[in-house]
Amino acid sequence: MKYALIGCGRVSPNHLKAANANGFDIVAVCDTDNSHIDDMLDRAALDRDFSDLHRYADWNEMLDTEKPDLVSIALPSGLHAQAALDCIRRGIHTLIEKPMAMRLSDADKIIEEAKNHNVTVGVCHQNRFNIAVQEMRKAIDAGWFGQLSHGAITVRWCRGKDYYDQADWRGKWASDGGTLMNQCIHGIDLLRWMLGGELKEVFGFTERRQHPYIEAEDIGVAVLKFANGAVATVEGTVNCAERNLEEHLSVFGTTGMCKLGGTSANTVEVWQMPHALEDVSGLIEQTENVYGNGHTSLFRDFAEAVRDGRKPYVDAEAGRSALETVLAIYKSAAEGKPVTLPMTEDCASEDFAGRFDVLTK
Repeated sequence: MKYALIGCGRVSPNHLKAANANGFDIVAVCDTDNSHIDDMLDRAALDRDFSDLHRYADWNEMLDTEKPDLVSIALPSGLHAQAALDCIRRGIHTLIEKPMAMRLSDADKIIEEAKNHNVTVGVCHQNRFNIAVQEMRKAIDAGWFGQLSHGAITVRWCRGKDYYDQADWRGKWASDGGTLMNQCIHGIDLLRWMLGGELKEVFGFTERRQHPYIEAEDIGVAVLKFANGAVATVEGTVNCAERNLEEHLSVFGTTGMCKLGGTSANTVEVWQMPHALEDVSGLIEQTENVYGNGHTSLFRDFAEAVRDGRKPYVDAEAGRSALETVLAIYKSAAEGKPVTLPMTEDCASEDFAGRFDVLTK
């Protein structure tokens, strides 16, 4: 399977390593800055020769010249949708880094065009493949929680000025959004996936408390009401002092409860289930960073989905659901009232530009 990568920023080594681990034929990479490609190769630290890797500064030129079977996109968030559509319209199977788009109508366009061109599209919510997350999901699918009551996701990380200075698109409404769109969207995806998916109502607050040099929020909290009656809370922040603290995912039911922890929901901290079940409390999956180990499994599943003609484990609809949740929280926070889901009008992160009256560099 011929593979190409578009975008060589912070997360791109995970894409390259996952493609390599799955035996993809890595033919080309694209970035407007050639030094980013060198940096990605250094950080990936793969034991292979990439001297024959074709390099491009324009992804359309790369797509037309190389004609890859599969492309993954690791560009700045504001460019995800256009790059994805350019791939899809050429009949190329496409794996998009989160968020899949910054505007709901763009997510819908990606889904529609994928159907029109018979193309498989997935989104990189790789934490679904965490070992701890998989244990929780197995328990939910088996009914071990009983009737679901409520849940919570807390993402408490640190991002300082040096992080935002590394790339001028970060923290801006049109190209990135804030902590909910960038850092917390993985947890939001897990929360919706675990508690039933379909939301009825969202109420949220967002603020910019410690990062006056960005446009968007650095703290967001919300309450979610699901169609099945379950409720949940969201807390996402980059305001932890000096280091990442934790990412916790908790789910509670009539017969079971589970709390995942660690820096990226990679440990089982509480596991209370019917006595016949194996106790996996204390399970710890070692990870090098907050991205976890899931990219390799996600890429493997995606390639198998392409070969088998099925939906990938994390499909475009899942990516849209996570995006819709963040945008609903933004809308609720801006308007000071609950937002009903599904959202029937188009909405984009940039609709909230100027909310915090911040001057950007």
